[in-house]
Amino acid sequence: MIKNQMNIYIASPRGFCAGVDRAIQTVEMAIEKYGAPVYVRHEIVHNKFVVGGLKKRGAVFVDELSDVPDEFPVIFSAHGVPKSVPAEAENRNMLFVDATCPLVSKVHREAERHQTRGNEIIMIGHAGHPEVIGTMGQLPEGSIQLVEKPEDVQSLEIKDENNIAYITQTTLSLDDTADIIRALQVKFSSIKSPKKEDICYATTNRQGAVKQLAGRVEAMLIIGAPNSSNSMRLVEVADKQGCKAVLIQRAAEINWDWLKGIQNIGISAGASAPEVLVEEVVEAFKERYQVAIDYVLTVEENTVFKVPSILTREN
Repeated sequence: MIKNQMNIYIASPRGFCAGVDRAIQTVEMAIEKYGAPVYVRHEIVHNKFVVGGLKKRGAVFVDELSDVPDEFPVIFSAHGVPKSVPAEAENRNMLFVDATCPLVSKVHREAERHQTRGNEIIMIGHAGHPEVIGTMGQLPEGSIQLVEKPEDVQSLEIKDENNIAYITQTTLSLDDTADIIRALQVKFSSIKSPKKEDICYATTNRQGAVKQLAGRVEAMLIIGAPNSSNSMRLVEVADKQGCKAVLIQRAAEINWDWLKGIQNIGISAGASAPEVLVEEVVEAFKERYQVAIDYVLTVEENTVFKVPSILTREN
């Protein structure tokens, strides 16, 4: 049977970022150093394939610290945790390893500095996301107000408009966040912004790559998890560029009927999706189509983060 032609354009950069690489390596090294089981509070990153692989190696994923026996090591996820979590671990004399992405930790420190300077703090982010819970939990309850959309800005109650600052979740849509920032600046002309943008380099680069790709293809597949903020934002970015897009976790989720009549397909992956899943999707296309592949590079990435020092010490 003669296969139809499908041109596949693969976004680059895509997939794992330095923070995700570091988090996964942290779990692997902890298992190697301390032996299995090693407990992990929440998914280390938002990807079932990755979590499943680590489970096979001896990681046990739990919802709360109370689910971890005192005598076993515990790792905190890349999304960060409220200060109450390591405090509880210390009170229980537990061995814990903090895999919080350094770029998330940067936002934590910003929040603390703003509080020290007497600034009221606004956080732009998604309610209920682990990163937002962790960041807001760096300060006493009520110290940070959350906004999710421009309309939320109007209902903010600020005591001193001359002492106000904003921070953001690291995995937001650049365009949507810019709209919220504009609304904040209109209402609070003296609001202080981060010295360097809080949205991380990987989120920025992956959204930029999808934007560029969206103009060249008729549809896009974004590989990632539905609870992955940065993956969901890639779908939204493509949609806003007028390119229909859908999120899939594995090749088995591809709706081939959805692709009828399409000859040019774009593929990208969220920052917590491994390259093996991209390869799996490409192989699925090769089984059904005569495939031509083009890798579209928008920017080189070379960021690397060191693993927590506790894992490299001899003791």
